[in-house]
Amino acid sequence: ARGDRLRRLLSGPPGQPGWARPGLLVLLATTAVLYLWELSASGYANSYYAAAAQAGSRSWTALLFGSLDAGNAITVDKPPASLWVMGLSARIFGFSSWSVLAPQAVEGVATVALLYAAVRRRFGPGAGLLAGAGLALTPVSVLMFRYDHPDALLVLLLVAGGYCVLRATERASAGWLALAGTALGFAFLTKMLQGFLVLPAFGLVYLVAAPAPLLRRLWHLLAATAAMVVSAGWYVALVAVWPVSSRPYIGGSSDNSLLELALGYNGLGRLFGGGGGGGGQGGNTNTSFGGPTGVTRLFGDALGAEVSWLLPAALIALLAGLWFTRDAPRTDPTRAALLLWGGWLVVTGVVFSFMSGTFHPYYTVALAPAIAALVAIGGGELWRARTVHAPRAALAGMVAVTGMWSFLLLARTPEWLPGLRWAVLVGSGVATIIVFLGGGVLRRAGGPVAVGLVLAGLAGPAAYAVATAATTHAGSLPASGPVSGGSGSRAGGPGSAGGTGMPAGGQPGGSQSEDSAGELAELLAATTTRWAAAISGATSAADLELSSGKAVIALGGWNGGDPSPTLAEFQRYVNDGQIRYFVTGGDGRGGGPGGSGGSGGGTSATSEITSWVQETFQSTTVGGQTVYDLTQSAVS
Repeated sequence: ARGDRLRRLLSGPPGQPGWARPGLLVLLATTAVLYLWELSASGYANSYYAAAAQAGSRSWTALLFGSLDAGNAITVDKPPASLWVMGLSARIFGFSSWSVLAPQAVEGVATVALLYAAVRRRFGPGAGLLAGAGLALTPVSVLMFRYDHPDALLVLLLVAGGYCVLRATERASAGWLALAGTALGFAFLTKMLQGFLVLPAFGLVYLVAAPAPLLRRLWHLLAATAAMVVSAGWYVALVAVWPVSSRPYIGGSSDNSLLELALGYNGLGRLFGGGGGGGGQGGNTNTSFGGPTGVTRLFGDALGAEVSWLLPAALIALLAGLWFTRDAPRTDPTRAALLLWGGWLVVTGVVFSFMSGTFHPYYTVALAPAIAALVAIGGGELWRARTVHAPRAALAGMVAVTGMWSFLLLARTPEWLPGLRWAVLVGSGVATIIVFLGGGVLRRAGGPVAVGLVLAGLAGPAAYAVATAATTHAGSLPASGPVSGGSGSRAGGPGSAGGTGMPAGGQPGGSQSEDSAGELAELLAATTTRWAAAISGATSAADLELSSGKAVIALGGWNGGDPSPTLAEFQRYVNDGQIRYFVTGGDGRGGGPGGSGGSGGGTSATSEITSWVQETFQSTTVGGQTVYDLTQSAVS
C-alpha cells in the first residue's frame, strides 16, 4: 500500500500525462531551492517585523497581538497573522534569521502549488506548470517569498481564495465558497483592506458562472460573506473587548483601535493620502516610492521590473479570451476563470495605479498570480486553436509584446548581462514570425516551438529572479533585480538601518559604528527590567531588540507619531522601575522637539517624554550615543 501511494505521488492521478506529475515536482523543488538558497544572507531582512517575531517567541501576549516588543508596549502597524506564523516558527525552531524567513519561502512554494492546481483543473497540467513557473519567477515574488513582510502570507491566502471560488463555481458549492470567504477573512488579518481587493472578481465570477438559480447564488454569496466577516471579525472583536491596560497599543491608530487602523491609515489613508482618519503615520502622502500615479505606473521605473514582465501579454490574453468566449454559455468555465483572474488583475492594478497614499513597489506581488494565470490560460487556449488565424495572431501578439517589453526592461540595467536583452528580442521575434505564419513548422515541431515560446517569455524575469535571490536585502524598502552600482545590495529607503548605528537586520559586522552599537547592546542585555530602554521610532527600537535580546519601547510607534506612550504612562513605567534606559536619537520622524508627526496627539508625546527625561535624569555616552539612566536622577 505504501508503494502504491508513492507511485501515485510520483505519477499523478490516472489519465494525466506521464510528464505532468514529475514536471510539478521539478517546479516545486526548483521553487524551493530558489526561495530557500542562502536565505540567511539577508540577516533578519526587515528588523521591524523580525523584532516582532522575536517578541512573539517570548511572550504569548506579544504573539497574539503582534507586539513589537516582548514587554507589550505597542504593536506593529499591521494585523498579526503573518507574525503568528513567524513567531510560532521561532518558538519551535529557536529565534534566528532562518526561522523568521523560512516560513515565507514555504508559503511561496505552497502558493505556486495552489496556482498550479487552480489552473490545471480546467486547462490541463501544461497550463498549470506555466502558471506556476510564471508566478515563481516573477522577480517581486522571489523578493517577497524570501522576506519577512506580510505580503507572502497575503498572496498565499488570496490564491487559496481564488482556488476555492473556482471549485465552488464548478458545482455551485456553498462549502467551497465559504472556504474562500474564510481565506479572505484571514487575508484581512494579514494586511487589512488589501486582502479585499479581489472581492469584486470573486463575487462576480460566482454570480455569473455558478450552475444554480440566481436566488441560490445570492444566498451562497451571503453565506460566504458571513464566513469572511466571522473569520476576520473575531480578532477585531477580541481586540475591542480585551482590557486596554493588559494589551499593547495598536500601532498606527489614533485611538488604540484595530478597526480604525483598518479604515484609516491602512485604508482610506493608503488610497487617498493624508490622514485618512488614521494614526501618526497616516499623515504622510508618499507616492515617491511607487512613482507617479496613472495608467503607466505599473510599467514605470519603480514598478516595471518588479512585476510587469508578462503584464502586456496577460492583458492581451484577457481581452482575446473574453472575445472568443463571448457566445459561450453563462456557466462556461473558461470564461469564469478569465473573469476571476482578469477581475483580480484589473481591480488591484487600477487601485495600485491611482492610490495616492503611501505605496511601496513590493505591494505588486499581489498582481503576480493573476498575471501568471492569465498568460498560462490565454496562451494555452490560443495555442490549442493555432490552426485558426485569429487565435494565432493573438498568440503572436502576446509573444511579440512580451519580447519587446522584456528588452526595454532589461535595457534599464544596461551594464548587467547586456547580451540577454538582445537574445530575448531576437528569440521572441523569430517565435512571433513562426507563430503568426503558422503552417508546417507548427504542425511538425509543435513541441519545440511551444518550449521556445515559454523560454522567450520567461528568460528576462527568470534572470532577474535569480539575481534577486543572489542579492542580500534589508530594511523596509527592498527591491528586486540585480545589484546596481556595485552597492552589494538593493536594500535601502527609510528605516533600512534605523538610528542605532546597527546595520539593517541587526547583524554583526566589524565597522566602528557596529562596534559602538555593540557597546550599547551589551549595556541593554544586562538589564532585568520589563523594558531595557526606550527610543523614538520602531526601527531603532527593533534594531536594539535584535542586538540585545531585550524588549525596547518604540516611542510613537513606526515613525514617532503614534500617541503612545503618553508622558503620564511613561512616567508611571519609570516610577514602577519597568524601564532602565532612555536612548536619544532614533528614527521617529514624528517625535522630538519640533516634530511633525501625524494626528491623534502623537506629535508632542515623544518630545514631552524627551524633555522630561533630559530635565530629570543623568546622561552618559555609550557607543557614541547619549543614554539616560532612568534610575539615576539628575544632580541639581
